[in-house]
Amino acid sequence: MDEDEFDAFYNASFRRVCAQVYAMIGDSDEAAECVQEAFARAWAHRRKLSSVDYPEAWVRTTAYRLAVGRWRRKKYAGRVTDRAVGVRTVMPAVDETHVALVAALKKLPEAQRQAIVLHHIADLPVHQVAAEVGAPTGTIKARLARGRATLAELLADEAPGAVWKEA
Repeated sequence: MDEDEFDAFYNASFRRVCAQVYAMIGDSDEAAECVQEAFARAWAHRRKLSSVDYPEAWVRTTAYRLAVGRWRRKKYAGRVTDRAVGVRTVMPAVDETHVALVAALKKLPEAQRQAIVLHHIADLPVHQVAAEVGAPTGTIKARLARGRATLAELLADEAPGAVWKEA
């Protein structure tokens, strides 16, 4: 992958991957930082990355793992996530449904949240979600079903009359 191809890849997928990682971890600043770091690592491995079937999945997985690693360090070390970063940037909410969905996603178990985000937000087929997370297809289907059911309950509590549409 040469410089122009990488630039095109970055421009085409940065915002999408940020939105997907944000949906998985629930923190937009952290998601953007992790995705940026994942792209920096992708640049360093761009020759290997050109032979990968889904380079965007590689970046998304790397960003997610970076976010989990940061969360663990923060939890166990009891220190600020990144000392070089100043005051957190507060971004205004897009709308009430967006806020309700992110809040509901945060309440799901990690495995269900990851399956829901990859399938419904990243728009990956079930078999590709299974390959990305390293779980059997049947397990992913079960996580999706349980996650949808839980989201339906959570979102029904948030907004009476709202209906969760299955894809």
